[in-house]
Amino acid sequence: METTVKTRMTEQEKEKLFNSLWDVADLLRGSMNADQFRDYMLSLLFYRYISANYEEAVRTELGSDLPSDKSLSSWYTENEGDVRDLEDMMLKSKHYTIKPHYLWSNIYELARTQDSELLTELKESFKHIEEESFKGAFKGLFSEINLDSEKLGKDLTARNKMMCNIITKLEEKLIAFDDKEDILGDAYEYLIGKFAAGSGQKAGEFYTPQQVSTILSRIVILDCQNPSAEPKKELASILDFACGSGSLLLNVNRQMTNHKGKIGKIYGQEKNITTFNLARMNMLLHGLHDTQFEIFRGDTLTNDWPMLKESNPVKPATFDAVVANPPFSLKWEPDDEASKDPRFSDYGVAPKSAADFAFLLHGFKYLNDGGTMAIILPHGVLFRGGAEAKIREKLIHDDNIDCIIGLPSNLFYSTNIPVCILVLKKCRKTDDVLFINAAECFEKGKKQNKLTDEHIDKIVNAYINRTEEERFSRKVSLKEIRDNDYNLNITRYVSLAQEEEQVDLEANHERLTQINADIEKSKKELNKYLKELGLDEIG
Repeated sequence: METTVKTRMTEQEKEKLFNSLWDVADLLRGSMNADQFRDYMLSLLFYRYISANYEEAVRTELGSDLPSDKSLSSWYTENEGDVRDLEDMMLKSKHYTIKPHYLWSNIYELARTQDSELLTELKESFKHIEEESFKGAFKGLFSEINLDSEKLGKDLTARNKMMCNIITKLEEKLIAFDDKEDILGDAYEYLIGKFAAGSGQKAGEFYTPQQVSTILSRIVILDCQNPSAEPKKELASILDFACGSGSLLLNVNRQMTNHKGKIGKIYGQEKNITTFNLARMNMLLHGLHDTQFEIFRGDTLTNDWPMLKESNPVKPATFDAVVANPPFSLKWEPDDEASKDPRFSDYGVAPKSAADFAFLLHGFKYLNDGGTMAIILPHGVLFRGGAEAKIREKLIHDDNIDCIIGLPSNLFYSTNIPVCILVLKKCRKTDDVLFINAAECFEKGKKQNKLTDEHIDKIVNAYINRTEEERFSRKVSLKEIRDNDYNLNITRYVSLAQEEEQVDLEANHERLTQINADIEKSKKELNKYLKELGLDEIG
C-alpha cells in the first residue's frame, strides 16, 4: 500500500481549519452553552482521531492484503482466523483496537445518508471504545455526552438529524487536511481555547492560556542546579495535580520534545469528571499511548490518590517536575487532622478562606530533591497574614522559593486580576529570591491581553540567567525579605513607578522674574501707543 506523505500545516491552513471547525460548532451554539457543546465537539474530534489513526495503522500493517478500495470490515469477514493476530499486533503497536463496525468511517456513512439508526450506532461505538478498545482502561470516557438531550432536538428524529448534520459537516471540513500532520491535536487545543473564551468564569476549571503554560514549561525542564545549561534530556516523571484538560502537561511534553528530550511518564489529577475526560482524550489525541500517562480523578485537597498516600506500600511517589494552575483562593474545609497531614505538618494549614497554600504545599510535598515546581497563584499569597504568613516564612527560611514572576492582568478567561508564578526547589545553590515584574509585558487584545513570544523569552531568559534590570527584575537577599517581615509583594522589590523629574526651584524663579520683567516692558510700550491715540492707558 502506498503511504501518504504528510506535511505540517502552514499558519494560514491552520487558521482556515480552525475557522471551519468553529463554523460546525455554530450548529450547536444556539441551543446550549459553550461548556456543553464543547463536550460534543471535542468528543467527536477525538473519536475521529483514534478511529482514523487505527485504520491507517491496520492498512499499513496489512499492505497489499487490504487495498484502498476494500473495507476493513470485508477483510475481517474473509480472514476470521487472522483477526486475533492482527488485533494483538495493534495492541502492541497502537495500544488499542477498534472493530470495523465501530470505526468513524461507518458512523460517517450513516450520517451522510441521514440514517435513522445513527444515534443508536454512535452510542454503541462510544461504549465499545470505553469498554473494549483500551481493555477497559478508559471507562466513562464519553460519560458526559448525552445523546438523548433535548438540546440536540425535541425528539429522537430531530436529535438524530442534528447529529447527522454535525458529523457530516465535521468530516467535510477535516478531510481536506488529512495529508497534514497533527491536525486534530492542533484543532483540539484551538477549540479548547475558544470554548474557554465562551465559558468565562468556568474556563478556569480546565484551561491555562498557552503563553502562560509555556513559561512554566520552559522553566521546569531546566536543570535544577544549573538553569543556564541546556534543558534536561529526560524527566522521569511530571505531575499536574489540578490538570484540567491536560494542556499544561502537554505543553511541558512539547517543550521537552523541542529540545530532543523526553518524559518518562506524565501524571495528572482532576476532580471534575467532564474535565477529567477531556484530559484523557487530549493525551491520546496528541499521540501519547496509555502507558505514557495516568490521569486520576479525585480531590487533590483531600489527597485521595493512593499513589501519593503515606500508606502506599512502596512509598509516596515523587516527581522531577510539578506544574499547576489550581483554582484561585478556593474555600475549603480542612479536617481536624489536617495539621498532622504530612503535606502540611511542617508548614501549617492554609486558612479555610483560601486553599492556595494547601495546593502549593501538596505539590511541593511530592517534588523530588532535584526537581522544580512552578505554580500559578493570585498575588494574595505573597502578602496575606495569619496562617499564610507563617507558611510563607517557613518556605523562605528553608530557602525553597527560587523565583516570583508577576504577570500582567487580564491574561486568563476566568479572571481579569494579575497573577504570579512561584518557582520552588528543595535544593538551591543561591541565597536570594529572583523577582520578575512582568506586569507591563503584554499585547493588548479586544477581550484578553496576551504575551508575545518576545515577552515570554524575556521572562524566561531573566529566570535562566538571574539577570537584573531596572523596573523588571532583581535578586533580593533573604535578609532583605526577612527585614520586610517576609512580605513578598513584588512591587516592594521591583517597582514600576517612574521617578518624578526633580524641579530646579532657582532656575524656575529666575525664569518667572524674567517673564514679569518682559510683561512690564511690553505694558509700557503698549501704553505709549495708547497715549498717542488718545486712549486710556492700562494699569
